[in-house]
Amino acid sequence: MAEIYGTSGATALLGAWDRAAARWAATRGAWAVTLHELLCFGIKQAYACLFGGCMLALLLSSWLLYPADAWLSRYDFLTLAALAIQVASLACGLETREEASVILLFHIAGTVMEVFKTSVGSWMYPEASFLRVGGVPLFSGFMYASIGSYIARAWRLFDFRFVRHPPFAATVWLAIAIYINFFTHHYLPDMRLLLFACTARLFGPAWIEFRIRDVHRRMPLLLGLVLVATFIWLAENIGTFTAAWRYPAQRDGWHMVPLQKLGAWLLLMIISYVMVSAVARRRPITALADAPNRSTQ
Repeated sequence: MAEIYGTSGATALLGAWDRAAARWAATRGAWAVTLHELLCFGIKQAYACLFGGCMLALLLSSWLLYPADAWLSRYDFLTLAALAIQVASLACGLETREEASVILLFHIAGTVMEVFKTSVGSWMYPEASFLRVGGVPLFSGFMYASIGSYIARAWRLFDFRFVRHPPFAATVWLAIAIYINFFTHHYLPDMRLLLFACTARLFGPAWIEFRIRDVHRRMPLLLGLVLVATFIWLAENIGTFTAAWRYPAQRDGWHMVPLQKLGAWLLLMIISYVMVSAVARRRPITALADAPNRSTQ
């Protein structure tokens, strides 16, 4: 179904599969309908994670297979490969221009923060490269951009709607404060606990409604953000395991990234979410006659 998976040729096959599976499930009873919806959920999640999944696959495959004596450094290869994935996604209709604009903005914001963080020793990139800014290879910006890519695609694929969503202006100010604190906490008191409290106050009452196939289901928005941040933390462990970057404590050998980093990823999720919502607000809004307190944001 085009309204579920999109309109590109690459997704037409998914639409055909969905229609065939729906006819099969309708003849098998409630359990089959539930199984079909779970499969649709998994497919759409995988589609939304396409960019980030490709980046993780590149990190793993290059760590295992990339020649150490190649004329092109591994980091530069990752940068060029990420750029090729981005161009191919646009050319094949797997990504919209709006989603690409979010990725670009997040790439810039992430790279600026990376340059600062590496300069103060928060983490390091141990390998040499040509395509870099300061101590930061340019592929790192695509790792941040994959978060924005996921949210933007999921927003479209799952037709997000919201109940009791916080005012957009308030979320922007929170995102700005979070971004500034990533820099200032090295020199001033860390405001992280206050930022967590503000996040809970703003997003705690909100619910997100998402459509897998025909019916919108719902969950607490804050829970959704925490779940995504958890998956990012797991992906970060893969990134450090492949030596794409390392924290000072991992200098003498790899071990799991501390669970406390999950909080930092949650705050970064807020920044990414607000960036995507700024783009989503420009889309036409369909009024929901039975729910005046809902918003497509």
